Amino acid sequence: MTSAPLAARLSIPSGPLFFPVTAFGPDGGLDLDVFRAHVRAGVEAGGAAVFAVCGTGEFHAVTPEEFRACVAAAVEAAEGRVPVIAGAGYGTALALTYAKLAEEAGADGLLALPPYLVKAEQEGLVRHYRALADATSLEVIVYQRDNAVFTPEAVVELAGHPKIIGFKDGLGDMDLMQRIVSTVRSAGTAGSADFLYFNGLPTAELTGLAYRGIGVSLYSSAVFCFAPDIAQAFHRALNTGDDETATRLIDGFYRPFVELRNQGRGFAVALVKAGVRLGGLEVGQVRTPLHEPSDQQVKELAELIERGRALLAEGADA
Repeated sequence: MTSAPLAARLSIPSGPLFFPVTAFGPDGGLDLDVFRAHVRAGVEAGGAAVFAVCGTGEFHAVTPEEFRACVAAAVEAAEGRVPVIAGAGYGTALALTYAKLAEEAGADGLLALPPYLVKAEQEGLVRHYRALADATSLEVIVYQRDNAVFTPEAVVELAGHPKIIGFKDGLGDMDLMQRIVSTVRSAGTAGSADFLYFNGLPTAELTGLAYRGIGVSLYSSAVFCFAPDIAQAFHRALNTGDDETATRLIDGFYRPFVELRNQGRGFAVALVKAGVRLGGLEVGQVRTPLHEPSDQQVKELAELIERGRALLAEGADA
């Protein structure tokens, strides 16, 4: 656990937010040594925070015991250099269980994933996330996606809770997101001025320019897992106003990557894990119900990574 408040450490985007994959060995069990190496490499490459066992980390596929072990390993590997945020999800009772496990493992905060399966009204969603925040000493980021979609007024209620520090958008409705940002800002409630917003779409770089336009500069980068040099170059371009570089990487790397990712359900995880293996770290395969990309798709990914690095070289020579 780090000493400074999580919100303060995340408020300045010093680098992409790192969502490591969870490493499994040949027998399908956790490989914590490889996982620590993966986390350590990401921190050393400039990741601004480690989001352990969240969506990219196959939260859905690990047991509570494995979850705690992974979060503890991430905390150990990060060595206090950056904050570690752990996933917490399912129904309220289980979310509280995962929050307790994350606290015990030394995490700095929680990414509150959508409740399992059910579609709830706004009142129920707000009560769920406020109950989670009430039950933990950790600061909480609420993740909007799938069956957890909020009205601006509901986000104002969430932002008023002293432990809920941010809102991650995985929906991609820019009209709704702009209204959320504006409504929370206009409400002027305690904490609203410092409330954090995150672009949480898969391959968030593709929409980075659009989110920046409504004041959202924090984002999760799956590409950072396997090509941190490309991800860092894009992050610098986005945050310094170098739109020429950002556009070149979008056109030549990120858009083709998204098109490849869209060839299979679950490839937002499986293709990323394949990319990490291409880099020489044997993190294993995804657990069911996800499936691996084909050999041809992995070959296309390798070629795409080479193309992305060639674009970096072209920019350096310009």
